Amino acid sequence: MKRIIYLDHNATTPVNPEVLKAMIPFYKSQYGNASSLHSKGREARNAVDKAREILGDFLGTEPEDIIFTSGGTESDNFAIKGTLFRNKDTGRDHIITSKIEHQAVLSTCKYLEKKGVRVTYVDVDKYGIVDLNQIKDSIAEKACLITIMHANNEVGTIQPIKEIARIAKEKGVYFHTDAIQSFCKIPTGAKELGVDMLSISAHKIYGPKGVGALYIRKGVKIEPYQHGGHHERSLRAGTENVAGIVGLGKAVELLKEDYLQKAQRIQMLRDRLHKGLSEEIDELYLNGHPELRLPNTLNLGFAYVEGESLLLNFDMKGICVSTGSACTSGSLEPSHVLTAMGADPIISQGSVRFSLGQDNSEEEIDYCIRVIPKIVRKLRKMSPLVK
Repeated sequence: MKRIIYLDHNATTPVNPEVLKAMIPFYKSQYGNASSLHSKGREARNAVDKAREILGDFLGTEPEDIIFTSGGTESDNFAIKGTLFRNKDTGRDHIITSKIEHQAVLSTCKYLEKKGVRVTYVDVDKYGIVDLNQIKDSIAEKACLITIMHANNEVGTIQPIKEIARIAKEKGVYFHTDAIQSFCKIPTGAKELGVDMLSISAHKIYGPKGVGALYIRKGVKIEPYQHGGHHERSLRAGTENVAGIVGLGKAVELLKEDYLQKAQRIQMLRDRLHKGLSEEIDELYLNGHPELRLPNTLNLGFAYVEGESLLLNFDMKGICVSTGSACTSGSLEPSHVLTAMGADPIISQGSVRFSLGQDNSEEEIDYCIRVIPKIVRKLRKMSPLVK
């Protein structure tokens, strides 16, 4: 059987067996609709309420501030469109974001631009950190929302969210953060960060795909953009995905006590990988901030080789990595994140993201350190870019 070393946890994670165990009854004996008033419905409603309490406790908010969605993309769309739709009639139709956001934010903003909405795309420095002065200077009286991700999915750079939140509050503008990659990896307390809205996704934290949540601070005025019944405080119509919500709650419950300790171990493995590869490979470059970075994320630029070639050759050796975001894997364009950071095209074209998880081992990392340099040397011999 082919050996598989999975180093693409920023794309998705395996479902924790305990999470799956918690979900199964809601596909079988506890199959009720959470909006039904009979015993089966109440059973489902209690399960949804429990999950909401778990998330509220973890984020440091009230349970009713949590709205369940179908995942991170919907949560981002909901925060952006919902805020805009609620404020557009008042003339406040200006959104401020960054050039390195996930496509769930960027594509939404591009769509709204076609509808006449003004969007400002803030620059980042060579490490991927947003320009705070540019954010501040971009805010005018028509601004209704700032949306900046907590940590970048490709390079792992962590943004100064508290500082952005202070700027937004001073200017009377709502602030949303996409915390899909940072949730359960680094502290994401909503009140501590000072955000008005915060997006999360279950499948990034060993939960199921197809479920997520949006924290909405009390007092934030947001318009539902999905209509139907009175689900989720009449903010998000549609029968709740009870099994998925239970899975999300269970995933958080399993991580909440020791996620920071797990992160320390994962960071040690990440740094071991980086050090080992750096000692064996010349012209290897770190993309992202050397310190202000997610503990599991390592984005490396291998000069003079194509990222796709690296990915395919790694895969033949059982090493699963990514050349960027899984949501843009079909694109032949260079990474918009690395481009915005001003990376040399020779580096960005050969960049690979390693994103580690709680099940990775030292033995797996050492295998990568043995195998990857050989692949790089082989590809460089074939590269017309090498002089």
